[in-house]
Amino acid sequence: MTILPLEGRTALVSGGGGPLGRAFSVGLGRAGARVILVGRNEQALSGAARRVALEGGTVRTAKCDVSDPASVTTLKDTLADEDISVLVNNAGVAGPVKPLTNVTPDEWDGVFAANVRGAYLMCRAFLPPMIAAGRGDIVNIASVSGKRPLLNRTPYTASKMALLGLTRTLAGEVGPQGVAVNSLSPGPVRGPRMDHNFRLEAELTGSTPEEAEHAFASRAALGRLVEEDEVAKALVAMLAMPGLCGADIDLSAGMIAPS
Repeated sequence: MTILPLEGRTALVSGGGGPLGRAFSVGLGRAGARVILVGRNEQALSGAARRVALEGGTVRTAKCDVSDPASVTTLKDTLADEDISVLVNNAGVAGPVKPLTNVTPDEWDGVFAANVRGAYLMCRAFLPPMIAAGRGDIVNIASVSGKRPLLNRTPYTASKMALLGLTRTLAGEVGPQGVAVNSLSPGPVRGPRMDHNFRLEAELTGSTPEEAEHAFASRAALGRLVEEDEVAKALVAMLAMPGLCGADIDLSAGMIAPS
């Protein structure tokens, strides 16, 4: 009988109703984990949960705004009966596509609330039981765009760089207590979110969405976007590497490779 790599573990995925959250959850379920999907959109969560179940996974959903301390506290209380040993901080927003001088303070704060504050609040809520158990994994979903320039996207890139700093410092804090903290930095992942970004970029530059996509993908060594299932497989692989801690895994088709 084959033992799946994550059998017996429970994984909490924020932003679980989005395309990438759904892909992560399906991958975790296939690897044997019990999956808890968290997000603000109950309809999207239900759709993602059905997909996980169709793939043979065990799944539960819970509504939560990870940027709101009260909502995260309620989530922690709701899930008090769960032995969560994997936390995937995937919730986030793309933010505005415009020069920094045109970005409003509310737009800036909104990006950091979802992309950084949310990860902090989720770690603060769900780390204590992991520390008490002497085991656990946290994976923060960062981005290759936190490590190289992405014009007209300063709030997003700054927030993803902040996640890298959170990952490395938190790894040093809780690693000695048995909890591994790492980050996964995808490049451009094919899907609705990137399609939306390409449309905004086209409007800003006077090009077509297809031209915007080609210009973006051509920066990668492999000359293409990353697929959702590739990112999900990378997450599962990271969780199967017990010595991985304080690391950032780049999965960008070579987006940070010199051109």
